[in-house]
Amino acid sequence: MADQEGLAEQAKRNGGESGGEDGALRDRLAAFDGIARAGGSVVRAGQSAAGEFAGGLAARIRRSLTADLDDRDPDYIRESLPLTWLLTTLWFRGEVRNMGNVPEQGPVLLVANHSGGNMTPDTLLFTLAFYTYFGVERAFYQLAHNLVLASPVGQILRRYGTVAASPEHAQRALDAGAALLVYPGGDWEVHLPIWERHKVDFANRQGFVRLALDAGVPIVPVVSIGGQETALFLSHGGRLARALRVDRTLRLKVIPISLALPWGVNVGDLLGHIPLPAKITVEVLAPIDVRAQFGNEPDVGEVYDHVTNLMQETLETLAAERRFPVIG
Repeated sequence: MADQEGLAEQAKRNGGESGGEDGALRDRLAAFDGIARAGGSVVRAGQSAAGEFAGGLAARIRRSLTADLDDRDPDYIRESLPLTWLLTTLWFRGEVRNMGNVPEQGPVLLVANHSGGNMTPDTLLFTLAFYTYFGVERAFYQLAHNLVLASPVGQILRRYGTVAASPEHAQRALDAGAALLVYPGGDWEVHLPIWERHKVDFANRQGFVRLALDAGVPIVPVVSIGGQETALFLSHGGRLARALRVDRTLRLKVIPISLALPWGVNVGDLLGHIPLPAKITVEVLAPIDVRAQFGNEPDVGEVYDHVTNLMQETLETLAAERRFPVIG
């Protein structure tokens, strides 16, 4: 009898107060329900934290996008140019060819390919070469993505003439008679995988042609090589960007993945990286008067194909000159 009472008590402990298999099942389901609810709370908390982070970053970026054409500081450029130019040419063994193809005065649209991740060493090299050749008093602006201006070096870039990439800023710069450097490939091209480093990829973005036509300015193609060898770029990370929804919150189409110093595996390149001392060569091509060459009502797609094909041919020629990656 005592044994039966002991067994009954053990059954209650194992199966719940209602006893038997049904009681055990109900208690286990209740436990699972509690775990599921707790897990849901964790997921919601994670989503909330991610949303707050993205929202905070987006707010910081919006505050950083107050860059104006007047932020360009010729005095600062004049003081910092000699040392910056020396260090850049020593590290990247930079070579800029045919700068004389840029018209000596008046507004002009410089259309360039882009490489090297968020550090964009080819942009740095060309900007320094432009000011060295034409002088710091000539108005010169460069369009950059939002995250570049929001980075720790954003304030310095503004003083060199960098403004947020937008049709409004582009039109204002050209209306002011300035030289304007644009990168139609944007964040897509700047993070090309290493095996596509000798490719001009504007992702069919033809806005620069319309900009030149509306402003009535010549297009000067600028082709660079070497920037994509300053790190080992592995993937655009387009799917990752869509999964994290930063394509909507931050206008980022990619979250690139690379191997770079000092991080090793570098995801996003948001903090930049230490670029390898790859030799960078930039070649400026002859200016293109769009209406003189393609008529008063040019086909935008035809002009786009002409410019990109010309740049691709030049890039392949520059690639044929290189003996080894990084070394040049």
